[in-house]
Amino acid sequence: MTTTEEIRGWLTGRLPQGWFDGAPEVTVDREEITVVGALAVPDLPEGVSDAERAAAVRGRVKGFREDTRDARIEIARELEHRTGKKVAWGVRVGDDRALFTTLSVPVMTRLRQPERSVLDTLVDSGVAKSRSDALAWCVRLVGRHSDEWLGQLREAMTEVERVRAAGPDA
Repeated sequence: MTTTEEIRGWLTGRLPQGWFDGAPEVTVDREEITVVGALAVPDLPEGVSDAERAAAVRGRVKGFREDTRDARIEIARELEHRTGKKVAWGVRVGDDRALFTTLSVPVMTRLRQPERSVLDTLVDSGVAKSRSDALAWCVRLVGRHSDEWLGQLREAMTEVERVRAAGPDA
């Protein structure tokens, strides 16, 4: 099991029914698999304060984290055994997102999965020779054009892979 689709499919079959509203969001990089599921927004009366709404969301997240801990650990161990990657969990409640314990992998500094994904895209596409070079390149740009440009680069890489797969040696 190596692709995000295979991992997502396995998780869809393995996760207990009713844990999440819909299929979980699965993000995979070289070291880590992050699984983020949507939870129902707490049912609150009209006109509650932002503080009360935020507290209700925190309570929903805390309840899910505590109530599912043993099962999440068991599922993570199974998935780690199958893939060789660590598994992190998180939830989304409305517009709020909370990640539980996640990896912090040393590069030149400790980076979370979204930041490592940026560096790996630059290396995999040949823009940089290493994660260190990619990080220096990113610091110079400081986020300018990052989302749009990296999305275009990933689309181009997907197209290159499609063309390679359809080539004469396919």
